[in-house]
Amino acid sequence: MTVEETRAVVTVRYWAAARAATGVDSQTLEVAVPTTVGVVVEAAVAAHPALERVSRVATFLLDGRSVGRDAVVADGASLEVLPPFAGG
Repeated sequence: MTVEETRAVVTVRYWAAARAATGVDSQTLEVAVPTTVGVVVEAAVAAHPALERVSRVATFLLDGRSVGRDAVVADGASLEVLPPFAGG
C-alpha cells in the first residue's frame, strides 16, 4: 500500500523588491502538508533564486495577518511577501 502525499495550494503575492526579484505579481505554489510559511518561502526561492536575499528581510502576511516563518499554512491560503519599504 502506498501513502499518497497531501498537498496544499498556496497563492503567493509579491510586493516591491520581491516582485522585482521574481518578475511576477503572484504565483500559485503547491507544497506538502502540513506546511509553514518558511516552507512556502523556500519553495518560492527555489523557483526564483533572486528572491532569497529579499526573503531574509521581508515581512509575511498570511491571509492578511502578520506572521513568522513557523506559522502553519492551510490549503487555499494567501501569503504576501512584503520587503521593507523606504520613503515617507
